[in-house]
Amino acid sequence: MGINEEILAKAKEYRDYTAINLSKMVQAKSYSSKEEEVCRLIKSLCEEAGFDEVRFDGLGSVIGRVGFGPKEIAFDAHIDTVEVGDLDQWDLDPFSGLIKDGLVHGRGTSDQKGGAASMITAGRILKELGYDGKFSAYFTFTVMEEDCDGMCWKYLIEEENFKPDFFVSTEPTSCELYRGHRGRMEIVAKIKGVSSHGSAPERGVSAAYKAAKAALAMEQLNKDLQPDDDNFLGKGTIVVSQIDVKGPSQCAVPDQAMLYLDRRLTWGEDAELAMSQVKSYMAKAIGESEDSIEVFMPDYTKRGWRDKDYGQELYFPTWKIPEDHPIVQSGVEAHTALYGKAPVVDKWTFSTNAVATTGRHKIPAIGFGPGDEDQAHAPNEINRVADLEICSAFYAMLPYSLEKNI
Repeated sequence: MGINEEILAKAKEYRDYTAINLSKMVQAKSYSSKEEEVCRLIKSLCEEAGFDEVRFDGLGSVIGRVGFGPKEIAFDAHIDTVEVGDLDQWDLDPFSGLIKDGLVHGRGTSDQKGGAASMITAGRILKELGYDGKFSAYFTFTVMEEDCDGMCWKYLIEEENFKPDFFVSTEPTSCELYRGHRGRMEIVAKIKGVSSHGSAPERGVSAAYKAAKAALAMEQLNKDLQPDDDNFLGKGTIVVSQIDVKGPSQCAVPDQAMLYLDRRLTWGEDAELAMSQVKSYMAKAIGESEDSIEVFMPDYTKRGWRDKDYGQELYFPTWKIPEDHPIVQSGVEAHTALYGKAPVVDKWTFSTNAVATTGRHKIPAIGFGPGDEDQAHAPNEINRVADLEICSAFYAMLPYSLEKNI
């Protein structure tokens, strides 16, 4: 029996084990910065699976390892979730973790505790196979991604000096292989007017009307943005997500306006370019100089469950990996060895922790995960048990395939 057949057999043997572990994780509510219960559960599950090392990092992420090789590959799943929203839109308790008809139900099943459950099984498989190859396989169960994607990895790399050679995001890909996604950033634009009494608006200059013109300018900028050269990631986007207008009173012409912007960045776009575009388009729309508009990136800071404060600016760089890169080709070969066919190679619509590992720190990466993107943040979230089994096998197979290409 070849290694691929052994891995497939074990992934099938542990199919129910993987689904039950996912169910347990779903039942452990874990909003961003409040992940302690699920982190302690995951640490226990990794220890029971026989991992060679399991620890918490300074922010509270769980870091597990199987193997002692000189090269390092990290499989990553964030284990925090968004909140449930309107409970009336849920058919079941969002934290039931019900396993029925080949599905696991509940908040976080696809986004993205399913990846975490498959990772634990993969680690168990590698241990039972006695993997002693070139890699130390790390399995990272990371915190606060939903609040600030990539910050957990910025911390690991920049504060704990953990920078693996390769990175695999287990965010949902419908068991396709992904090699990039657009980056993103958040932008604040502030515009000033001149207040006057509301009974004589002609004496003032309304910041509200300026804000309206500025918002329409962002609509035009969105239309004008162009895709990357090979049109793999597609075009960047910008949207006004919030407008706040203030003045001295409800009976006054407002003299302050703030526009909050969500900017998605394609390949070749960065923070400096994006902010210069905002200034240019808004200034032209309101007929003033660019210096009259304040444009900046806000910061994010939050205290994690281990009582450590950490933060960063809200900038998440774009990344993509060439299709002929060894990590991509190894993923294709692993999938082919297991399932007799190459996977679909594509990209995410949304953003992942790879904005830090690969966008900031240039670690070669791919994505392969159970579940579908459209389940993320949606009511009645589910994941397929079949996907969990497929991904468990893929993660266990990848180190063997990668060894042949490095």
